[in-house]
Amino acid sequence: MLVVENIARKPLEPVSLEVPDGTCIAISGKSGSGKSLLLRAIADLDPATGVVSLDGRSRNDMPATEWRTKVTYVSAQSGWWYDRVGDHFEAPDIAATYLKRVGLDPQAIDWAVSRLSTGEQQRLAFVRAIVQRPRVLLLDEPTSALDPEATAELEGLMHEKLGAGTSIILVSHDPKQAARMAPEKQFVMEKGVLSEKGRAS
Repeated sequence: MLVVENIARKPLEPVSLEVPDGTCIAISGKSGSGKSLLLRAIADLDPATGVVSLDGRSRNDMPATEWRTKVTYVSAQSGWWYDRVGDHFEAPDIAATYLKRVGLDPQAIDWAVSRLSTGEQQRLAFVRAIVQRPRVLLLDEPTSALDPEATAELEGLMHEKLGAGTSIILVSHDPKQAARMAPEKQFVMEKGVLSEKGRAS
């Protein structure tokens, strides 16, 4: 289980969460409200106060690379450092098996990054994350550039990973997506304050 205790960085107010294995929680809110800051703080990509642990083991007790493999952040616009798509994957053959699942040509593993559309980049970034077999996925608007069919394909893989025990924190502006992915655990971020829907902050 992922446990977040009073994690904070300005303008993000202290946040505490528990995300059991195989659970998805969804966070909505206006742009600039702190949603991405929260995900990046949990992933240890930005400095923050507070404590984050996985299965009782503190983030501070493991190397940053190990934590980020177990607790993987996927931004809406992921970075690409090499010219060829496949060079971003430790196991390109495994990644290629997922491409058709997200509506991409399996040959995309050999494409140049420069030919990718924004939506293709989003789907490949998701595949790049799941082939690491993370325990927790921190997804920041993972389908913002996708059409309904591609969104459904990606959500199908998300549900599959949930069924296998992966936990997900999903940031989404789409209330229907939040309801599909996290019907029981939806939160709203407003001016750095996170509150659960239906409960007072």
